[in-house]
Amino acid sequence: MPVALSILDLAPIAPGRSARESLAASVELARAAERSGYRRVWYAEHHNMPTIASSATAVVIGHVAEHTDTIRLGAGGIMLPNHSPLVIAEQFGTLETLFPGRIDLGLGRAPGTDRPTMRAIRRDATSADTFPQDVLELQGYLRGESRVPGVQSVPVPQNEVPLYLLGSSLFGAQLAAQLGLPYAFASHFAPDALFEAVAAYREEFQPSEQLDKPYVIAGVNVFAAEDRDEAEAQRAIAYRNRARAFIARGQGGREYTDAEIDAFLASAGGQQLSTMTKYTATGSAEDVRAYLEDFADKVRADELITAHHAQEVPDRVRSVELTAKAMQR
Repeated sequence: MPVALSILDLAPIAPGRSARESLAASVELARAAERSGYRRVWYAEHHNMPTIASSATAVVIGHVAEHTDTIRLGAGGIMLPNHSPLVIAEQFGTLETLFPGRIDLGLGRAPGTDRPTMRAIRRDATSADTFPQDVLELQGYLRGESRVPGVQSVPVPQNEVPLYLLGSSLFGAQLAAQLGLPYAFASHFAPDALFEAVAAYREEFQPSEQLDKPYVIAGVNVFAAEDRDEAEAQRAIAYRNRARAFIARGQGGREYTDAEIDAFLASAGGQQLSTMTKYTATGSAEDVRAYLEDFADKVRADELITAHHAQEVPDRVRSVELTAKAMQR
């Protein structure tokens, strides 16, 4: 592929489906990615979201790894201020020990949830302030070079667990540059600072033991189908469900009709939600290829991490397959 291609799987729980079905779909999607030549599949830590099944991210990675053979799997990402660096080192050191050469660890500093859930996690409001130090502490544990005297993570993996910093602002870009780590920008849902952040990262990058030159991963949404009309229909359903999940939280579980959701998305308040998915490739395989190549070129991305959102699992798998086939031509 001209640009490396990967997948962010949010393990969505579709309306009327169970979490177990969602996780089975994640296995199917990873197998399709493996067959199709994708570089990696990542799962994200979210909490208190009834439509996302990847809250126990390390457990999901281990489950999918058991049902695949070669593809890299990892977190995109673990929200490090929700945890102690030692516990995350233990989890991902164990994963790398069980599945050598296949585990990635992407790190973010957002809570991945709302304020009441932050309190339930026992996350302090100032937890994010020590994020840079926590990244270094975690890195030390994974290398068997603990920064905390008398404390070590067990097991220490024989192979490196590569770290990636995730972000949607200049802070993450500048920290990734300072630490010499790959940088993944969450442009699939937070597009505003994409170009400014990537430019700052590339300009300020300092080589490290892990990485000798900048490496940029950019997120992008994808709906690839046999024709544009089918892809557009899948997009409409998926983004209605997304809006429904956002506005229904904290409102007693009220069900909104498609007409109400469409009216909301057309309103001033809804436009803010719509702009979150600004970077979305939709259409036939060739349509998607043209969009992704142009996007990667403009961003100067070394890798695209694609989020396929079609509600039905066969459509999502087909989107993965069509995208890979088109990008390999």
